[in-house]
Formats: sequence, structure tokens, C-alpha cells
Amino acid sequence: MTRRTGIPIPRSAPAAVAGLLSAALLLAGCGAGGRDDDGEDGASASDTGVTADTITIGAHFPLTGVAAPGYSEIPTGVQAYFDYVNANGGVHGRQIEYLVKDDGYNPTNTSKVTNELVLQDEIFAMVGGLGTPTHSAVVDFLNGEGVPDLFVSSGSLMWGDDVEARPMTFGWQPDYEIEGKIIGQYVAENMPDARVGLFLQDDDFGEDAEQGVRRYLDDQIVEVQRYTSGSTDVGPQIAGLQAAKADLVLSFNTPSYTALSQLVALKLGYDPKWFYSNVGSDPGLVGALLSQISEGAVKGGAAALDGVLTTEYIPGVDAPDNPWVQLWQKVWDEHGDKGELTNYRVYGMSHAYAFVQALQEAGVDLTREGLVEALESGSQELEGPQLAPFRFTEDSHMGISGMQVVELKGGVGDPLTPVLVSDIGDAEITEDTSGQADDAPPESGIPE
Repeated sequence: MTRRTGIPIPRSAPAAVAGLLSAALLLAGCGAGGRDDDGEDGASASDTGVTADTITIGAHFPLTGVAAPGYSEIPTGVQAYFDYVNANGGVHGRQIEYLVKDDGYNPTNTSKVTNELVLQDEIFAMVGGLGTPTHSAVVDFLNGEGVPDLFVSSGSLMWGDDVEARPMTFGWQPDYEIEGKIIGQYVAENMPDARVGLFLQDDDFGEDAEQGVRRYLDDQIVEVQRYTSGSTDVGPQIAGLQAAKADLVLSFNTPSYTALSQLVALKLGYDPKWFYSNVGSDPGLVGALLSQISEGAVKGGAAALDGVLTTEYIPGVDAPDNPWVQLWQKVWDEHGDKGELTNYRVYGMSHAYAFVQALQEAGVDLTREGLVEALESGSQELEGPQLAPFRFTEDSHMGISGMQVVELKGGVGDPLTPVLVSDIGDAEITEDTSGQADDAPPESGIPE
């Protein structure tokens, strides 16, 4: 997107989209989902969750609770895009049935609803399950059951760096380590005298990001503070950063904690430069949370994060002229539920698009193993709104390979770097030369 979930938020790229409606009608008339020329389905039941007419998939999201703001919008974007595809023939003649269950961002609940999806609902695949602490509770179960576990809504290294241990799991967004590396390099090159403090979620999110940051900023870090997800008292952590005289704070946290950290800093009279990870930097959501939590004492709105640095890896609603955002707006207008198109809905549509591509590549005789093999063999060529290519191979299931650094101004990301790509470990950071950021969607709005 680029804005986030641990996640995610989007941004810009060039070109224009034309003829979406006429192409969609043409595809529908031809049976775009993969029907034979004579109009008969070429599909048949081929694996768990697959019939001649349907593919049933599932996901867990925090539809209620502390993490619901923003994140609960992601599956509404996913559903809108699947409805759009289904209205135009589905995939190889099959309709996508999407089951979403609420885990409240509680790992115990995640285990419960995932068991239901796999053992009772018999889903073909888990797609986009959200959260580092939550999905960690079910990743081994899904792999043990042989369920494709695609495009986890989290940037933990766990989803892609150990294919032998988790052969069915794939990341989607850039992992937190490469985000930490790109942020660390930017600060080292442009703010070499900054006294750097780290504000981290106390799990793989924070640990992976810190690992990346320290490759470039180890000598500049003066303080590290961690918070436990679920605790709303971050006063001691922000006070600790202030006491250490950190004048630049790199924060790897979810949106609620962006709002909380800003409010506590205001109360303490602490005014460092803030650099929030993509996950926690959605201007509209954070602005609304600031106003809500402060009971109106702090003015909300997209300008609430003006001057904040962050990253982005897909175009979002701040780029209405981007052809991908125009497509998402069309999809939302035709198939969306109540409310407006948001960066979280854009995030959901973006990974739904990738899933449809994977289904197409896997072919008519759809199997779980075939889906995994399709991603491993050709995903680096996958189209999509992502600014940098995927990294899927037989040896790596890591997701998008890069992002750019931006500064928020009036809710819009002003690019400070080109799209930068890297990989985990000591892989160098380079400027992306793939041209991925210049890709526009097909006229139909459906992967070809």
C-alpha cells in the first residue's frame, strides 16, 4: 500500500488506465475466468476447498478490539476485489468464496478461528492472515495441515526465510529487516549526527527491524524502548527516550501506538524528529485516533503527521492519479461496502490481486502444491501495484523486495529516495532497476 498493517501503505507511479468497463464486459461475455471456447467449464474439483465452481479461502483479522481501527478495513478491500473478479467470470470458471473470522488480535483466538477455517470450513488456503504475534500462533499448524498460507499481513522474517520449516507460507509486504536497513542507511547518510532512539513493538516486528537498523546505525543509537502490544501506557518508554536526549526516534509500531506515542510526547514537551515504519504511519487513521484518544484536545486530520518520515511500497489514496489507485477506486465504487476507499482497503485489494494471479498461474487443475509451485517458479515476474518485485523462489518465500523513503506533508508522501531494494542479511541496498513501479494494470483490472 503504502499504509499499513505491519502493513501497510501505498503510493505513486505513472501512466493511465482506459477502457476498464468495456474490457470487463468483454471478459464477462467470453467467460474470462478460464472457460473453454465452447462456454463449458474446464474446471473440476481438484483439492480441499476446490469444486468445479468455487474456491473457498479464509483469513483471520482483528475485526474488533484495539487493533481493529484500520486493520478491519483490509478484508473489506479484499472482498470488493474478489467480487469484482467473480462478476467477470472468476478464475478458470471458479468463484472465489472468502471467509473472514475475527481474532481480536489475540493469538489464542487466532488459533481457535484458524482451526475452524481449516477443519470445519475446509478452506483451500489462508490468504492475508494479519499480525506477527497472532499469525505466529498458527503458522506451524497451517504448514502441518498442508494449507497454503499466502501473503501474511505482516513483515516478519518468519513467513519467508525458512522454506524448509514452513514450505506453505509466503510473505507479501517488505519484511521488517529490509525496511530497517533502508531506514538505517537513509539516516546514516542524511542525518549522521542524530542521536537515535528506537521505539519498538516487543516481538518479531521490533526485533527484525532493529536488526536491520543496527547494520547502519549501531553507533548512533542512544536508547531502545519497547512496548507490549495491548498495553496502552507508553509513558515510561517515551520518557526514557526523552531522558536519553534522542532527537530522532525510529518507531516500529502499529497505528494505535503512533497516536499514543505522539500524545505522550506532547504531554512531556518532547519534540524529536519521528520516523515511523510503514505499518504505523497512515496519516488519516492516526489523525483520527489522535483526536479520538485525546477527546478532541489534539486536532486530527491527515496533517497530524506532517513532517514525519516513513516508507511506502505500494501507491495509496494520496496518489489519486495513479492507475492502480484509479482501478481500486473503480472496484470500490462498484463492489465496496459502506465508507470510502482507504489505504487499508487498497492494501487488501493489492494482495487479493496477487492471489488471483497465483490462481491463474496454478492452472485449471488447482491443487495446493500446484499453487505453491506456481509462486516459486514465476512470481518475480508477477505484475501488480508493488513498487519493487517479489522475491519468491524455491529457496525464499520473502515478499516485496523494496520501498522508498518519503516525508508526509498534508497526508501525502513526498519521495525522498528512489525505490530501493535489498534482501535479508548483508545483501546490499541498491536502486531498483526492474521498472516494476512503472507498471499499470491491465485494462480489464484482472491479471492476464
